[in-house]
Amino acid sequence: MTDVLTPQQRRRCMQANRGRNTKIEQLIAHELYIRNIRYRRNDRTVFGRPDFCFKGLKIAVFCDGVFWHGRDYELRKESLHLKPYWAAKIERNIARDHLVNTRLAEEGWQVLRLWEDEIRQSPSQCADRIEHLIAQQTTARLRRIYQHDTQYDTLLFAAEEDAPYGDN
Repeated sequence: MTDVLTPQQRRRCMQANRGRNTKIEQLIAHELYIRNIRYRRNDRTVFGRPDFCFKGLKIAVFCDGVFWHGRDYELRKESLHLKPYWAAKIERNIARDHLVNTRLAEEGWQVLRLWEDEIRQSPSQCADRIEHLIAQQTTARLRRIYQHDTQYDTLLFAAEEDAPYGDN
């Protein structure tokens, strides 16, 4: 199939594909802002430059486009009729995503990948998933901090011993 656009038009279209601050990232950022959840965006100090990063909890969130990151690529590969260059590019993206997931997991990070169609359908549910992961990591972190501290084994709610009401 021949390209219906001139090389200049194709170049302008391809340059319009953004790598940061995409519409789907903006939807998630808005949901997290509403919930008063703070994050870092595209942090270069974290391998893979996650779209949203919670460094203290070691959580990395990626917002992946369905086409560029190859959602259901093996099922759709034949129907897409891609030129070899684009097929190779999508396959490289998939391989890079696996590499990033593996390396971050080895470093103790929790990785969450959200697909573009999920985000567009329900950004609040995607933000719920992020919030749930934050709660899990916070709980696990507190358990690690206090696991050897016997001072917090029993919780005291009053300074008095248990006594029936009205007895002196």
